[in-house]
Order: sequence, then structure tokens, then C-alpha cells
Amino acid sequence: MRLFRLAPAAAAVALVLVLPYEATPHARVRPADADPGELFGASCRIRVGGSRVTAYCHNPYPATDQVTLHVECARWWDLDSDGSPVDAGPAQTVELTGRCWGDVGSAWVSHRRAD
Repeated sequence: MRLFRLAPAAAAVALVLVLPYEATPHARVRPADADPGELFGASCRIRVGGSRVTAYCHNPYPATDQVTLHVECARWWDLDSDGSPVDAGPAQTVELTGRCWGDVGSAWVSHRRAD
């Protein structure tokens, strides 16, 4: 009798494990002005350590990508920040940093095509 209660949960877990990687949502967002078939955009890794945020963005494509780090702080009195745009040229890796006085609530990188 107990086996029939666990069967739906086991089926759901098995389904999630066999979904292809493309079916899962990604944090990387394509710029609004980009063609869906066009290859563009740096790949970024974000690390949060205490009150500091570091993002490493690598651009494998021939077009220059302007990346900007955005940091949202957890405390209401702590100022959120938007960094300056940094050009990530072809085959180039750039480092972006930001911080809060207290805890970091969230951090993300925005992309824009360089002029």
C-alpha cells in the first residue's frame, strides 16, 4: 500500500533527471536586439563571498559584448549598485566586482552589444 504513495514522487524525480539540458531554464538572457539564430553574448560565472561579488565573463564570439554587474543588497539600508559597462572582446575574459556593506541579496550580469 505504501509503494503506491511513493510511485508518483519517484516518477517525478525520474522525469526531472532525464530531461535534456536545453529544457531546463538558464540564467543567461539574450539581449532584446539580438537575432535568435545569431551567436552572441559572453558566458558569466558569479561568485558571492560574504559581502563581495565577483563575476568572470568569457566571450567566445567575434562580436564585442558589453557586460555590466548588478548587485542587489539584502538589507534595506544598503545601497544596490550597477557597475560600469566593460567591453568583453572576442576570446577575452573580464572580471567584474561589486559589494554590499552587509549581505548580498542577488547579483546578475546584463549584456549589450558594443557599438
